[in-house]
Amino acid sequence: MKNASNILIPILIAILAVIAWALLNRPAEEPPWPNRLQGFSFAPMRAEHDPTIKNYPTTEEIDQDLALLQGTVHAVRTYTVESTLAATPGLAAARGLNVNLGAWIDDDFETNETELERLREILAKGYRNLVRVTVGNEAILRADVSVAELIDYLERVRKMTWLPVSTAEPWHVWLKHPELADHVDFITIHLLPYWEGVPIDQAVDYSIQRFNEVKQAFPGKEVIIGEVGWPSNGRRNRGAEASLANQTRFLRRFLAHAEQERYVYYVMEAFDQTWKTKIEGATGAYWGVYNTDREPKFAFTQPVVRIPHWQELAGISIVMAILLLVFVYRDSAMLSSKGKGFLALVMYGISTAAVWIVYDYTRLYMTPATAIVGVLLLVGGIGVIVLVMAEAHEWAESLWLRKWRRPFPRHSVPDEALPLVSIHVPAYNEPPELLRETLAALAALDYPRFEVLLIDNNTKDPAIWQPVQAECERLNAQPSGPRFRFFHVDPLAGYKAGALNYALRETDPAAEVIAVIDADYIVRPRWLRDLIPAFQDPQVAIVQAPQDYRDANQNAFKAMCMAEYRGFFHIGMVTRNERNAIIQHGTMTMIRRTTLAAVGGWAEWCITEDAELGLRLFEEGHKALYIPCTYGRGLMPDTFADFKKQRYRWAYGAVRILKHHRRELLGTRKTTLSAGQRYHFVAGWLPWFADGFNLLFNFAALAWSIAMVMFPLQVTPPYMTIALIPLVLFVFKISKSFLLYRRRVIATLRQSFAAGLAGLALSHTIARAMFGGLFSGKLGFYRTPKLARAPAFIKALADAREEALFVIAFWLAAGLMMLRYDSYMLDLRVWVAVLLVQSIPYFAAVVVSLISAAQSLPAQLVGPMQDMTDPDLLSKPSASNQDN
Repeated sequence: MKNASNILIPILIAILAVIAWALLNRPAEEPPWPNRLQGFSFAPMRAEHDPTIKNYPTTEEIDQDLALLQGTVHAVRTYTVESTLAATPGLAAARGLNVNLGAWIDDDFETNETELERLREILAKGYRNLVRVTVGNEAILRADVSVAELIDYLERVRKMTWLPVSTAEPWHVWLKHPELADHVDFITIHLLPYWEGVPIDQAVDYSIQRFNEVKQAFPGKEVIIGEVGWPSNGRRNRGAEASLANQTRFLRRFLAHAEQERYVYYVMEAFDQTWKTKIEGATGAYWGVYNTDREPKFAFTQPVVRIPHWQELAGISIVMAILLLVFVYRDSAMLSSKGKGFLALVMYGISTAAVWIVYDYTRLYMTPATAIVGVLLLVGGIGVIVLVMAEAHEWAESLWLRKWRRPFPRHSVPDEALPLVSIHVPAYNEPPELLRETLAALAALDYPRFEVLLIDNNTKDPAIWQPVQAECERLNAQPSGPRFRFFHVDPLAGYKAGALNYALRETDPAAEVIAVIDADYIVRPRWLRDLIPAFQDPQVAIVQAPQDYRDANQNAFKAMCMAEYRGFFHIGMVTRNERNAIIQHGTMTMIRRTTLAAVGGWAEWCITEDAELGLRLFEEGHKALYIPCTYGRGLMPDTFADFKKQRYRWAYGAVRILKHHRRELLGTRKTTLSAGQRYHFVAGWLPWFADGFNLLFNFAALAWSIAMVMFPLQVTPPYMTIALIPLVLFVFKISKSFLLYRRRVIATLRQSFAAGLAGLALSHTIARAMFGGLFSGKLGFYRTPKLARAPAFIKALADAREEALFVIAFWLAAGLMMLRYDSYMLDLRVWVAVLLVQSIPYFAAVVVSLISAAQSLPAQLVGPMQDMTDPDLLSKPSASNQDN
């Protein structure tokens, strides 16, 4: 039955996915396309043409377009007689098409005169297929000319020809300037309800209403519709969605009414015009009934479907989801049905979103810019999928595991069988009173055979290290005998790893296990007695207990840090332990001495020598055991600056380890690493790499926003489906953190929030560490200071100065976005939301830094974390997992 759920759950969710696709793509009956249209707005530019730079099609290309329209339409409406477009009337006559001849009017009066002279020449040729003349297109709307100036142009053209003359403007311009009607032979209005934000279901009625208003306002004039249409792609304008289905719906509904009422109209427009992105944004390219390849964009008679070939897309998304599930299910024997169902839902969600976004993007016209963005999106999309998979997998295993496969073994070993343990305590410039507490706790260990080697490396001031040496001598005078050895070594290279290797050389030859703690740790008496028996298994090389802290009650800042630390040690490390893939950390750790010696000791090249050693031992086929139970507590950083330095070192070291062991982790160099170990060592650090790539995204987002401010007509917000990705990711990660903290860390709502705030505050630091580790191999060892003086308010701001600058930049960009002329657009508001969400981690850093400066803020604001000292409770999965 357990294996059957691996098949049944994906099948059930696949059925639900298909139903969802089907519901979103229900066919809708619409009126059929007329046998022959009244007219098309005709601009014969191909993808490579651009009239703004005087790049026009050839007469052969114009004739090909007219040949395509021949028999489908009575007339075409042109906009200019410039260049080769002046040949349109003659070419159209040969194809049996009438022409509403247009002359372009703008704010360049010299060009206007040239345009009118060319118009005069064409009219003089007496083409019998010319039915109307339109002087200017939305020239008043654009404020290129005044009403008086346009009237002058109109009167001049009326004297040139016996044909009826007009100008074309949106309906409201005619109502605002009724004096124009006295100087035209008919009225040409534009009905483009998309630009007015009218929802598709109201658009046709709205257009008819506006047509009737103009007709009633000018009862003595014929009213024709110079442009009527809807875009097939582009930005959402308030309630108006630009989509192929909506374009089909609007045109087929409107044309059915127009034919019935015998309107004279010109559909906007025959062919998509990619050059219009310069003046109308992305939407401007998608008003055509035919695409740039001269293929019809939609069905003229069949029922309308949002995505015509949705079945193929649904099939692709299901296949993709199954492939992802094969990966995440390959090691899910202990996962409950709820966990498998959750993973299936997430994988189907990922695949459906990916297919939908790719489909949407491929419907854009590809330019060098969109192609580059597409490649970047593809790379980023793959990264997002991998990240979400890893996060979802950890989420499922943390909440819905029926039982641990590798619970910590509990052996009862008689004293005479317990091995000699050598405890190594590296120290550098540590306060003597702090080390006295550490040594006193070690002296109180309930274990028969151990020694303590305290290695003080490179401390210059004798007043700091000599009292510690004296304390070791005093403890050796106790009835328990000489267990403490003190070494002051100066100089000593290799930082902490160098000190530990020095201690290893000085270790009692009879010692079988090396234990390491930091200089500030106070261990519980049963630390060795409870954990050393795990070495009865000859394959076990590492036994690890979590880091924990004893100063969380000092202030709110340390209480926040305490909550943040807990997540790694009681979520990530627990799931890693299931596949023998824990990250060894350099305190509260124990290593079999022979194994440590066999691999060459601690790596002095690495700033995080503890995690690197653990990976090396896994590569040699050794086992590690982890118990999520507190056996020792140390001190946390006193300031936010120190908190950042510590995390920078950890993240920097992680990148250096991955670079150094990349061939082993990728499997190109043979080791005994299992697939699960490789997975955890790569996927476990993915969130940190995500912070690094997020920094690149933030720079790109700010650059894009600057371009949107400087060039509002040319640069529009990213497509909404793409802009939503960071918002969805943020919600996903925050939801995961809150749920797992509440259930696995046993945290209150306040503590979960505090942990999330502290974690977000480190995002920029981790991002910088990622790039530092990738492109630099030099980093000095940052010792985390203890008992340091809290910073002043100004210094706290300075400690988060980079983050504060990002906050200002994001908020300023969001404010400037809202000052744009199109700030009412939904996609722009979504982009503003993206900018604000991206500012949250930076704002969190400023807030946490200020909290660290305010040492008077009580820890009670966060509340004390639950004591994690019961190994029986902590070694069990969540109680909710026992239902399957």
